[in-house]
Formats: sequence, structure tokens, C-alpha cells
Amino acid sequence: MAIRAVVWDVDDTLFDYTSADREGMRAYLLAEELLARYASVEEALAHWREVTDVQWARFAAGEVDFETQRRDRIRVFLERELTDAEADDWFGRYLVHYEAAWSLFPDVLPVLDALASSHRHAVLSNSSLHVQDPKLRALGVHDRFEVILCAAELGVAKPEAGAFLAACEALALPPDQVAYVGDHPEIDGRGAAEAGLLSVWIDRGGAYATAEPPVGPRRIVSLGELPALLGADTRFGARSGIG
Repeated sequence: MAIRAVVWDVDDTLFDYTSADREGMRAYLLAEELLARYASVEEALAHWREVTDVQWARFAAGEVDFETQRRDRIRVFLERELTDAEADDWFGRYLVHYEAAWSLFPDVLPVLDALASSHRHAVLSNSSLHVQDPKLRALGVHDRFEVILCAAELGVAKPEAGAFLAACEALALPPDQVAYVGDHPEIDGRGAAEAGLLSVWIDRGGAYATAEPPVGPRRIVSLGELPALLGADTRFGARSGIG
């Protein structure tokens, strides 16, 4: 069955979240003089990432809602009791630095252009629309997607099959006509494959570079490989049907 649509993860797939988070937090820690407890900036950044991963896993498992995981990230990181308002204020100050570092990966716009005429496009993220909708607008790609779905509003998160099937339902397509592209070999890769989609793991050499590829996903190291994998009749880097 031909693939008619591509559903995309956002963070560390389209958007360079890891770099933005690191650079934003680095600038924030320096500006707020919050490094006294750490031997180095790198140690502080590693602690922030560790806390983020733990709290995000609680949200993905349905143990807490999106706002609670974000506030708890800050409380655990600072090792301090904070009211919700204090945690929100702290995160708001961090966002100024984080958003200043936002960028797409360089292979994103060329592949979206290459597949613009041959495939439909949607987003499925384990975040919230409150976060991802304005981010996609700021990055200039919001209008590339017919549908933008997030776990916080869906009530189900990847790797649960229901999240991927909700994206297929929103596109009115069966799973075997939909590809999913994401950076996490298990949450995105195995999850999409087990839900019946064509699963594509974009391995950007980051946190999961040493992971054993799970059975099911097709592994690529650049989005430039995607059109050929989808069998798209297009030249990568140029819009389909032009020229």
C-alpha cells in the first residue's frame, strides 16, 4: 500500500530541542547566578536533563499532567519547595533564553519542500498544543501540517498505539498508508511500527546513538533519505512537480 501521509514528531526530529534546551539553560543559569551548587556548567546541564527525563517519563506514563511535570522539574532541579506560581515564574524566565535558541534542523525545510506535493503532513507530539502550536508558528512551519496532535490534549501518549491511530484517524487514512518519523527508537520507532504505520527512526547521533535499533522501524541518519524510503517521485531539495 502506498504511503500517502507523513506524521512527524517535533522535538529533536524537526526542531533541535536538545541544543535549544542546553543553550537556553546555560544562558539562564549564568544570568540568574545559579551555578554555585555545581562544579561546572556542564554538570548543571546534565542534572537539568536528567531531571527533565525523569519528570517527562511520569507525564508520558499518565502519572501527572503536563503542567505538574514542568513544575516538578523545577522543584527537583532547585531542590526547593515552590508554589505553582513561583515555579511558573521561574520557567517563564527560562523560556526567554530557550526560545532565543530555537531552530529547525537544516534538513527539515528541504524534505518538507520535496514532499509537499506528494504527501500529506501532520504532527504527533508527546507535548501539548500550548507548547507546540506557537513553536511551530515561530519556526515558520505551522502551515505545512494539516493536523497537529499532542498527548496532553489527546489523553494518550506515544508509544501507545492509540496515539498513532488518532493521527491516522485525523487524516482519515489507514495506518498502512501513513509513515511516522521520530527520533526516539522505542517511543517513536517501535511504537509506530507496532501500531501498523511505516515507522522511520531519524537517528541524529544524539542521546540514542548507541541504542540497539528495535525491530520494525527503518533507520535513517538524515531526512534527505526519507523521499526515497517513501518511494516519492521527487528530487530532494526541490518541490515535487516543479521544474
